[in-house]
Amino acid sequence: MSALTFDATGAAREAVESRVPQLAADNVASRIFAKDHTLWGKDAEEESAKRLGWIEAASVSQPLVADIVRLRDELRAEGVDRIVLCGMGGSSLAPEVITATVGVPLVVLDSTDPEQVSAALSERIEATAIVVSSKSGSTVETDSQRRAFEAAFEAAGIEAKQRIVVVTDPGSPLEAASREAGYRAVFNADPNVGGRYSALTAFGLVPSGLAGVDIQALLDEAEEAAELLREDSEDNIGLQLGAALGGTSPLRDKIVIVEDGSGINGFADWAEQLIAESTGKLGKGILPVVASVTSPEVTEDADDVLVVRLVSADAEPVLGPNQAAVGGTLATQMLVWEFATAVAGRLLGINPFDQPDVEAAKAAARGLLDARPEPTPANFTEGAIEVRGGDWLGGAATVEEAVKALLSQLTPTGYLSVQAYLDRLAYPQLEGVRDLFAKATGRPTTFGWGPRFLHSTGQYHKGGPAVGVFLQVTASASKDVEIPGRPFTFAQLIEAQAAGDAQVLAEHGRPVLRLHLTDRDAGVQQLTDLVSALAR
Repeated sequence: MSALTFDATGAAREAVESRVPQLAADNVASRIFAKDHTLWGKDAEEESAKRLGWIEAASVSQPLVADIVRLRDELRAEGVDRIVLCGMGGSSLAPEVITATVGVPLVVLDSTDPEQVSAALSERIEATAIVVSSKSGSTVETDSQRRAFEAAFEAAGIEAKQRIVVVTDPGSPLEAASREAGYRAVFNADPNVGGRYSALTAFGLVPSGLAGVDIQALLDEAEEAAELLREDSEDNIGLQLGAALGGTSPLRDKIVIVEDGSGINGFADWAEQLIAESTGKLGKGILPVVASVTSPEVTEDADDVLVVRLVSADAEPVLGPNQAAVGGTLATQMLVWEFATAVAGRLLGINPFDQPDVEAAKAAARGLLDARPEPTPANFTEGAIEVRGGDWLGGAATVEEAVKALLSQLTPTGYLSVQAYLDRLAYPQLEGVRDLFAKATGRPTTFGWGPRFLHSTGQYHKGGPAVGVFLQVTASASKDVEIPGRPFTFAQLIEAQAAGDAQVLAEHGRPVLRLHLTDRDAGVQQLTDLVSALAR
């Protein structure tokens, strides 16, 4: 059987002891596996009735394996061994975790940054196939990426339709268009699974399998894990983790997820989008914070923070106060966190399967693309950074003063969200400002790469508790990339996405400071130096 362990101290242990007996008595585990859509209240019944397919994904996905392996072998026989995934949010994060953990290469293009797109287009195009993943097929990012790759294939003398693989829901506009276009393969995912719960469906399996992962072993592991989770027992680790996430009293609604020897690369980023998008609504929610074992949030033990460590199944973790540890292998952890998030949703009194506020930023971006307004003038410029902010900026005349003005908006229960709309592969060092800001503010700090976070944590920012302050980092590009058949470029698209999200956040009363880097290298260094000084 798949190994799975859980331990907890302090508030997490108290939540397990006080909540799990009732969860077990209410048969919550077996009812989830029976797809009982009444578990989350009357208002959630319509949505949950069509979103519980993830419970049986490991068995339902079995027929996909042979077709995926066959296609992988065909492509490799043709000299195609570079797989690029064009997907966003739940469609991209699971395959990224799976392939990184197993150690096989997969290029994940979850950005509209023109420099990141250009880099993906220019590398070994002759050996490349792309997987276009979108449930609806209307996702502007993936549609734009597909158009750009199709043009690149044709320019290289490659028959584009032989290099394009599509994953989508049955009956979607993308399915019809892809079959009509004669693309190499079209895989249908289970329409009864939401994107963030789709790790073990076609969305997780197709790109991972084509990249070289043993997806049969992954599914076998998940099926074993399901047997551990379906029992209405107080020893059910899924119920215990769910109680720790959503059942502390008073609620510790900042969950700091820490990699601590699990061997699963990038799992915290996947769990972040699962939890934030599932729970952040109706003014409630759990804010996931991806951190390291040395991060300030881990050592300071704030009253509204709970630390969850990701460990190996055979570990004996050393826990501080108000901490939990979950141990298990890749597919086991994925299934237990999906299950626990659904349980936490029940405890919080919210529907963990909808995302009512995600569309708002998309609509604002579409409006800006259609209207093409002139950029909002900067309040001022210092060095390589243009500064834009609201009335709360006051008389700020330097970047440091502007950042301090934003941080002054933080409440004792608030959080800072840093959002970087630029090439995450070229500027990974920018993530280092997260720990620095957490140290400078003494408050939980999140870091997200735009626009991918709009499809996940963006839900929490608008629908969760109104205690966030937001720092946007955007950047000018040294090159742009056309989008065939569209009246806008990638640079214009990412600009509209950042501006649209800032607009919606401001409409929700959230303060947003935008720092626009006129020179990427110089601007990243200037910002890093500034935050380092604040943290001293």
